Amino acid sequence: MIAFLFPGQGSQKVGMGRALAAAYPEALAVYQEADAALGWSLSKLCFEGPDEALTLTAHAQPAILTTSGAALRVLERQSHWRPGAVAGHSLGEYSALVAAGALRLADAVRLVHLRGKLMQEAVPPGVGAMAAILGLTGEAVEAACAAVRAELGAGAVVSPANLNGGGQVVIAGSKAAVERAIAVCKERGAKRALPLSVSAPFHCALMQPAADRLADALDVVDLARPAVPVVTNVEAVPTQDPAHLRLLLALQVTAPVRWEETIQRLVAMGATGAVEVGAGTVLAGLCRRITPALPVHAAGDPESIAALSAAPVGKETSHGT
Repeated sequence: MIAFLFPGQGSQKVGMGRALAAAYPEALAVYQEADAALGWSLSKLCFEGPDEALTLTAHAQPAILTTSGAALRVLERQSHWRPGAVAGHSLGEYSALVAAGALRLADAVRLVHLRGKLMQEAVPPGVGAMAAILGLTGEAVEAACAAVRAELGAGAVVSPANLNGGGQVVIAGSKAAVERAIAVCKERGAKRALPLSVSAPFHCALMQPAADRLADALDVVDLARPAVPVVTNVEAVPTQDPAHLRLLLALQVTAPVRWEETIQRLVAMGATGAVEVGAGTVLAGLCRRITPALPVHAAGDPESIAALSAAPVGKETSHGT
């Protein structure tokens, strides 16, 4: 069984998807669908920038999803690779739902554009923070965060936001609490603890206003039963229940991304390989730390997709069975 994996925010780069759209009409059509859905030229922003506009959360999220959608469309038309299960990191979960046939591309683009705006607006600039903790387990980082919350009292928000695996845990919360948690994690043996340059503290309780407003939008969007299981960020278990997925997409905004468990679950389900569909190779790097024996193939540009298309059909390239 092959798993398709979809990247999240941070994978954006000016020029993303430009070569795909130039080489494959079906990829260009995806960008045109996204432009029409938003009413402005997302494709121009992806292909030409500027970088400061592309990195804005409200722009980066639909840009990454659309680029994954374009790569996916080419894979579907040009290759024999098909997923037996899908998963996405944070906003990548929406790309995964598009791949599984649960969300229409236009609906997904509009949803993640809204999601990005709501997440950006939920916390004023400078109030929140995020940091990467290296060398501690998720349990140890949570214990450190709990100690900080007890120490600082009411209003202190800090918790694991991304459980990325391989000893990498990202924390998020209020600025003072994150700064204190960095110090506590270092005291407790973290190899490194680094503040991150981010626009908002994602996947923590401070995002609750965004989660509430996104839930309203999710209530009215068409969400079909996925054709293959989706291993979700919130639970790290597979589901094909549209109602449950709708609930989890709202919860995902404040809940940690359980990526290490997600990859372990896919392997337990029988995944013998994976394809990272879209911009960059961030997820391949994380997977090497989690399960080094699981090969992860890139599919984000004409060269990588051509290489996959030319690969012989075998155990790793079965049609998701």
